[in-house]
Amino acid sequence: MSPAIIFDLDGCLVESEVLSLKAIADEAHRLGAKELDPRELGKEVLGLKMSRIAEWVGGRAGRPAPEDFAERIDRLLMEQYPTDLKPVIGAHELLAALHREGCQMAVATGSSLARMALALRTTGIDDFFEGRSCSADQVANGKPAPDLFLFAAQAIDRDPTDCIVIEDSPHGVEGALAAGMTPIGFVGGGHLEGRRDDHAETLRRAGCVAVVDRLDAFQSLVLSGRFPT
Repeated sequence: MSPAIIFDLDGCLVESEVLSLKAIADEAHRLGAKELDPRELGKEVLGLKMSRIAEWVGGRAGRPAPEDFAERIDRLLMEQYPTDLKPVIGAHELLAALHREGCQMAVATGSSLARMALALRTTGIDDFFEGRSCSADQVANGKPAPDLFLFAAQAIDRDPTDCIVIEDSPHGVEGALAAGMTPIGFVGGGHLEGRRDDHAETLRRAGCVAVVDRLDAFQSLVLSGRFPT
């Protein structure tokens, strides 16, 4: 049976994390968290649902984030996506190759349904995930809970233990492991520029069986038949 692969979207297939972390940091500064920068923010909240991020930002700012925090960030990003969002280098080639090999694929993202759909459409990879793109909006608990990954496994009708997950956040890795899946770390996103080695070690400590910095390396790993378990 061909591999079943569940992709984190932001930072693994699309270069959205640079935009997202800057938008969240700017909003945090307005709330009073003046010393917070996007790099620090990424270490703490990468992979989390926006409602969880709002709670964390409120804690740093010393006052609750506004109730519409998530909606504000979503609106800003969705304004930027049509002109500024790009796919991660090699994303189209990877997905096409895996599709040719008969791999079943799904997306599991902490992004809202609307932002997920726009990201997939803007970068031209939506056809690979028709009916198999899963948002944290659709489950009770986002990452690091296993709910989203289990939901994605249902979308492709595969047992969770059959699924390979590619993730760039320790929160996502934790959720994949809790779901009984095998996580591979990815550190090739633009938001990790200058700290790829450190983040790779973070992902290994979180439980990744391997870490790659290019999507073609992930492709070779999955299709080689020598996948670590």
